[in-house]
Amino acid sequence: MGKERFKAQGGSSFWGDFVYDRVVGPDHFLRKLKEEVPWQHFTYKLVKWYRGRAKEGRPPYDPGLLLRMLLVSYLYNLSERQTEQAVNDNLPIKYFVGLAVDERAPDHSTLTAFKRRLTENGRAEAFEGMLAEVVQIALEQGVEFGRIQLIDSTHSIADVNQWKEGKRKREGKPLRDAEARWGVKETKQERDAKGKAVKVRKSFLGYKAHYSMDSQSGMITSMVPTGGHAHDGKQLPKLLEKDEALGLEIEIVSADRGYDDSDNHVLLWTKGIHSAIHLNDYRTRKKDGNKEIWVAMRESEEYQRGRRERYMIERKFGEGKKWHGLGRCRYVGLVRYAIQGYMTAIVLNLKRLVILLTGVPFGGRARAVV
Repeated sequence: MGKERFKAQGGSSFWGDFVYDRVVGPDHFLRKLKEEVPWQHFTYKLVKWYRGRAKEGRPPYDPGLLLRMLLVSYLYNLSERQTEQAVNDNLPIKYFVGLAVDERAPDHSTLTAFKRRLTENGRAEAFEGMLAEVVQIALEQGVEFGRIQLIDSTHSIADVNQWKEGKRKREGKPLRDAEARWGVKETKQERDAKGKAVKVRKSFLGYKAHYSMDSQSGMITSMVPTGGHAHDGKQLPKLLEKDEALGLEIEIVSADRGYDDSDNHVLLWTKGIHSAIHLNDYRTRKKDGNKEIWVAMRESEEYQRGRRERYMIERKFGEGKKWHGLGRCRYVGLVRYAIQGYMTAIVLNLKRLVILLTGVPFGGRARAVV
């Protein structure tokens, strides 16, 4: 078998590296991101999803280059069409992607084809593998991970007009996003017109991304995508299995009341892991002896440590929604939403990795590049 062949990019140019050396300073975030991550790892990992493994037919673009373009899209919350423009017009971004100063960016449709190629099996394994690879790179670079995992979910609103979607459903027409599901965003206690306290549920149509995050490094270690209706507690075993496959040493798992399921507590205990899942009041207010185990758990040092750290994952969700578009779906369908969930986690992790290794924060905004 021959060797992988890719389109020649970033080769010799009349300008050489002179322009980049002048424009992209030594402490520029994108220079640090390009230098600190061994991007060739992704080329070798992703090429297996290419028909013929890029050894036959016309040479494709290097998948590592296309991955960096897709990262730019999520880093600055740009559409893929805007990303093409940003790569062509913004020199630091072009440098990060790996193009020469006078080279044109791959067409935005190439990014669409890239995503389709990686999800041809109807799953998002390739993107899950990339998240695991980023975590592995962090470990190899000496980033210290702790013993507390924070688990929670965040919702993303479907990329549909809900009124039109409801009309299509009533008329028996195909839905724009048939896999989106209604879920409960939050339940609040409010006063009705008579002053009586009532529970009000605020719902959404869309999907959920269930994440697990290491509290010490602040890096997301695993993700499970579901429809908006999925029960949070049922996803904990899947997340824990993915974390353990990474070789993480877990002492405490912290989560909110939505994960307070007896099966989850037992699963953690059988693995020798302390549960810091926020207990519902009914467990500690029982009038029989069965409450003692829950009272002792609530008063334990491990439970208190886990509860104190939980705010960190909520802050991470806020970052993902405010700056990287996680609040609304970019695409339709669960597999495509999985792409968004994984890519957002990867971007958040890379930002964190750069600041941990170099002290250089990400300061970019979408309006600064287009």
